[in-house]
Amino acid sequence: MSNLRNLCSGNFRRYLRWGDRISGQLRLGLLTLAPILTVAVLLALLPPDGNERAEWAQFIGRFHPLVVHIPIAFLLLVPILELAGLNHRFSYLRLSAGFVLGLAMLSATGAAILGWCLGRSGGYSGPLLTQHMWGGISLAAVCWLCWMLRLSDGEQRSTFIYGVALALGVGLVAWTGYRGGQLSLGEDHLTEHMPGGLRQVLGLSNVQASLASAGANTFYGARVEPIFAARCVTCHGPEKHKANLRLDSYRSLMRGGKDGPVVRAGNVQGSDLFRRITLPLDHDDFMPKQGKRPLSADQVKLIELWIGAGASGTLPLAAIKDAPTGSASPTAVSDVTFEEIDPAEVTRLRAGIAPAVAELRKRFPDILEYESRGSANLILNASILGPKFGDSDLEGLAPLAEHITLADFSRTAITDRSASAIAAMKQLRVLRLMHTRITDSTLQRLGTLDQLESLNVFDTPVTPAALPTIAKLPKLAHCYAAQTAIPSQIAVPQPLIGKLVF
Repeated sequence: MSNLRNLCSGNFRRYLRWGDRISGQLRLGLLTLAPILTVAVLLALLPPDGNERAEWAQFIGRFHPLVVHIPIAFLLLVPILELAGLNHRFSYLRLSAGFVLGLAMLSATGAAILGWCLGRSGGYSGPLLTQHMWGGISLAAVCWLCWMLRLSDGEQRSTFIYGVALALGVGLVAWTGYRGGQLSLGEDHLTEHMPGGLRQVLGLSNVQASLASAGANTFYGARVEPIFAARCVTCHGPEKHKANLRLDSYRSLMRGGKDGPVVRAGNVQGSDLFRRITLPLDHDDFMPKQGKRPLSADQVKLIELWIGAGASGTLPLAAIKDAPTGSASPTAVSDVTFEEIDPAEVTRLRAGIAPAVAELRKRFPDILEYESRGSANLILNASILGPKFGDSDLEGLAPLAEHITLADFSRTAITDRSASAIAAMKQLRVLRLMHTRITDSTLQRLGTLDQLESLNVFDTPVTPAALPTIAKLPKLAHCYAAQTAIPSQIAVPQPLIGKLVF
C-alpha cells in the first residue's frame, strides 16, 4: 500500500510539473502573440491610405528598411541549424535553433509594426502594399507558430507540422521580400537590367514603358507619358505615391499632389514639375532624387514643349513641329529612354579601361564609379576630395576622359590649367564646377562638348564673356550661374533664353 501511495504521489507531482511547464509556455506564447495580433488588428482597422500622418509615425516608420532584414537572416538560419543538427556530429547546432527562431519571431513582429508606421506615414497605398504588409504579418505569425511547436516536448510536437511551418516561413520571406522590392524599386526590378539575350529566351519585351493610358497618336501618350513611365512612376505610381503625387496617368498628373497642381497648362516656368527637373542637381527639390539619373536634355525639352502647348492629353502628335525626335519612328519609346547596349560590347569596353580605372581607384578610392551595371561610362565625383584634388590629379584622368559622362569638381582646387583635360571629356553630359577658380578661359575651350546637357558654374569668377561659347553647346538644357559675375538681368544670347538659371 505504501509503495502504491508513493507511486501515485510521484506521478501526481510529475503531472503538476508538466502542467506548470505547459502553462508557462502557453503564457509566454500568448505574450509573444499579442503584438502580432495587435498589428493585424491595426492593419485591418487602419490600413495605409496614402495620406500623411504625424511626424513621429514618419520618423519611426523610416526604420523599417533597417529592421526588416534581421528576421530574414534569422529565419533562413533556422532550417540550416535544424538540418545540420540531424548529423550526430553537429547535434549541438539544434540546441541554438530555438533561440534563433525566437529572435526571428521578435524581429519579424518589430519589422511588421515599423512597416505599418511607414505605410501610414503617407505616399503608400494599393494592393501591392497590402500584399506586402499582410505577408509580413503572416510571417510573424508563422514564426510564432514554429517557436511554440519547438518549445513543446518531443511527444507533443509534430515534427511534420513544424517542418511544414518552417518551410512556409521561408517561402513567405521570399514572397514578402519580392513584394517589398517591387514597392521600393519598381514592379520590374528583377528584369529591368536583364541582358537582351536572356530577355529573348524568356519572351520578355525590351520596352518597359507602357503607352496604355493615352493613344499613341497623341503627343502626351507617345512622347511624354513614356518619360514618366520609365523615370518617375517607381516613386509616383499606383503603389508608391510620394507627396501624394501620381504620374502614371494623365488624370492623376493634372490633379497634382499634396502641394497642389504640378502642371499649369501653357505656363512652363510656373509648373512645379518643370521647375524641379531643371533645378541644380544638388538642390534639395531636384527630381529625380536619390542619385538617380537626371532626365536628358531631349526629355526635358519634350515636357517643356508639351506644357507650353497647353498640356493637353489629346494634343495630336503632329501638333508640335520642333520636338526632339531621336529616331525615325515618332512614337518609339526609345525616343525618350536610353538605348540598350550590347552586354558583350560593354564587357569589351570595360576591359579596355580596367587598368586605368583600377589605378585611379587605388589613388583616390570612391571618386569613380560606372554609370550603371550595363554601361562602360563613368561618373567622376572629385568633390568628395575637396581641395585635395587639383590640376595634376585631373591630368591623370586622360586615359579615361572619353568615358566620363558626369564630372563633379565642386570645391576642388582645379584652375584654368585643367581646361584641356575637361575639354577631352567628349561624352560629358553633366559638368559641375561650382565653388572653384575656373574662369572664362576654361569655358571658352569647352565648345567641343556637344553632349553637355547641364553646366553648373555657381560661385565662380565666370563673366558674360563666356556666354557666347555656352550658347553654342547644342544639347545644353540649363546652366546655373548664380553668384558669378554674370548679372541676372543680362540680355542673354537667344539659344540660352530659359536655360540660364540664377
